[in-house]
Amino acid sequence: MSMYSVGNSLYTGRRSLNIVGRRKVWFSVAIFFVLASLASFFIREPNLGIEFRGGSQFTVSGTELSEHQPAYDVISEVSDSVPRVSNVGQESVRVQTEELGDQATQDVRRELAEAYGVQESEVTSTFIGPSWGQDILAQAIRAMIIFMVAISIVLMAYFRSWTIAVGAIGALLHDFVVTLGVYWVLGLEVTPATVIGLLTIMGYSLYDTVVVFDKVRENTTELTEQHELTYAEEANLAINQTLIRSLNTSITGILPVLAVLVIGVWILGADTLRDLSLVMFVGMLLSAISSIFVAAPLAVALAERSPEIRAHTEEVLARRGENPDPLPDTTERATKPSGNISTERVAGGHRGQGAQPKRQKKKRKKR
Repeated sequence: MSMYSVGNSLYTGRRSLNIVGRRKVWFSVAIFFVLASLASFFIREPNLGIEFRGGSQFTVSGTELSEHQPAYDVISEVSDSVPRVSNVGQESVRVQTEELGDQATQDVRRELAEAYGVQESEVTSTFIGPSWGQDILAQAIRAMIIFMVAISIVLMAYFRSWTIAVGAIGALLHDFVVTLGVYWVLGLEVTPATVIGLLTIMGYSLYDTVVVFDKVRENTTELTEQHELTYAEEANLAINQTLIRSLNTSITGILPVLAVLVIGVWILGADTLRDLSLVMFVGMLLSAISSIFVAAPLAVALAERSPEIRAHTEEVLARRGENPDPLPDTTERATKPSGNISTERVAGGHRGQGAQPKRQKKKRKKR
């Protein structure tokens, strides 16, 4: 089946993924990864960049060599620490290591110049204190808190529902914690660019989540005026209707970042792009998943605690006279001999094209 036909089937209800009905499974998986990420924060030390831990930095300019091994050999003679070596452009190499004394710094400059075949004046050395990185981290945490508070207020005012705001914030926290957990577990270096990437993916995750919630609101505006679908089923329909759009948005957003990682970092050797692009790739991938499997199901679980929605759900199930257990993952809709979609209501289903308004033919004006 083509992407168009799949999207049309999901939108009209001929095919439906029972995402909300299986929310306990998604919550269990999300909680597992969040707890694993939190545990890694206490078990393993973070791999902080030089901006956070402080140290010495050397930049070799105008070199024709791009190999990193000469820098490793030079640093190993004066220090036991493993330096971080990266390419800056086509003719520069940057070496970061722990803080070195004045004599060791001069020796490293001279040996780096010899190793890369440049004049000693082409090798610059600087000392970076840890206070700068800590100040950046404190400002990032402050910005994140202000961002979440402001977004909560905006979402509650726009959707007139605190459950949707909690669902969106829950998805944001999931993406933030698990992304950091990936960095902790894999030992990836945390730099100011990583912090900037984390703040960037929060906005991206929120955009995809709002698209889903906007459709949920549209489907549940007149919830109590109909007695065929419950709130959870209407929300599940909204997720299915926006599923292809969410996937397309995620793919078009991830592909450029993946191109930066593959072409810019791995092929061209622009290591300075690695921190920002890697955290954005991991975060955007997680946000695409959380907007579907965490945000909306969490909002539904909280909304069903409302007495009004609970009473409506019981009324719908009583009229239907069916077991309210969730259906399998996919539901195929039957067709009538006339070709119209069946109007039978099932969990995760929809009346399809038969429920859509008919376009009236315009009368031609007589001349």
